[in-house]
Formats: sequence, structure tokens, C-alpha cells
Amino acid sequence: MVKVRRRVNVLLVGASAAVTGLLLVGCMKGSSGAKPLPEGTAVTTASRTPDSEYAEALAAYRSWWRDLAAVSVSPDPGSPKLNDHATGGALELMKHGLKTAQKQEVVTRGAPRPDPGIVSARPDKVVIRDCVDGTGWLQYKRNGELRNDVPGSHFKADATVRRVDGVWKVSDLYMHEAGSC
Repeated sequence: MVKVRRRVNVLLVGASAAVTGLLLVGCMKGSSGAKPLPEGTAVTTASRTPDSEYAEALAAYRSWWRDLAAVSVSPDPGSPKLNDHATGGALELMKHGLKTAQKQEVVTRGAPRPDPGIVSARPDKVVIRDCVDGTGWLQYKRNGELRNDVPGSHFKADATVRRVDGVWKVSDLYMHEAGSC
């Protein structure tokens, strides 16, 4: 639990737009061991593979970010929307982060802009590397003031999207520090 809190603080300082502790995987019990991808890993973007059979996995990943942004406006860890595109460690971390945001009385405005590319793919699992633009996705106090003076930034995100009962869902996510892409 100490490791989770430490990584949560890194995320807040680095990405400032991310909901507290929300997305870092690997330290929370029950995660499937998501790790950052090695530097120099080749990425195939969706635009280079227009007929990709994994377009649904990329769509689920983008929808996951939209769900997170929507629920972060008024943090609700019990929102049924969270289950639409998340499972496993990613779902548990979203809920944890939203609970923390509630306790800290912060809300998030704006939206992250993902730009995912496929690193590897199998019929039931797609590994994604992304450079998320979080410059317009910031945390605010309930009174409308910015939570801090740390601007949003671009950051790398490594995600695993799995087919669960025929539906693609984000199962693991690792966010790198601010400015990592």
C-alpha cells in the first residue's frame, strides 16, 4: 500500500490531470503485473493499419478515457459507467482514485486526448503504447480554483486491452511521468 501511495503522488505531481492514484498498475494487489514497455518498442498506429481487426480494442481504450473523464467531473467510484470499458487492475485503480478524489474534494475538468498505437496484438489481447495529451485535463477544488499550479502535460501510457466475454476492456494501465512523450 505504501508503494501505491508513492506512485499516486508521482502521478499527481507529474500528470496533475490524472485522478489521484487512479491509473498506476503493478503495485496494487490483484493487478496482472503491467509494466512500462521497453524504450524503443515499435508501435503500429491505428492510422497505419486501417483494416486492423483490433480497431474495436483501440475504440474500447479511447472509450475508457472518455468514461474516466466523465466520471471524474463529479467523482463517483460506484458509477456503473466504470465497468463499460474497464476490468481487473484498471477498474480497481479507477475506483481507488475516484474515492481519493472524493475525499480530497477535487473534480476534474476537460478531457485527456489519447493517441494510441498497437505494440502487439493477439485475438484476445492488445498491448497499446500511447502519448496522452493531458494539457486540457486538470484538477480543481470544489470552489472552482485550480488544485495546484502544476500544468497538465503529455505522458506515455502503456495499456493492455483484453477481450472479456466478447467485449474489449482495459485491464492494465501504466502511466509514465509528465513530459515522457
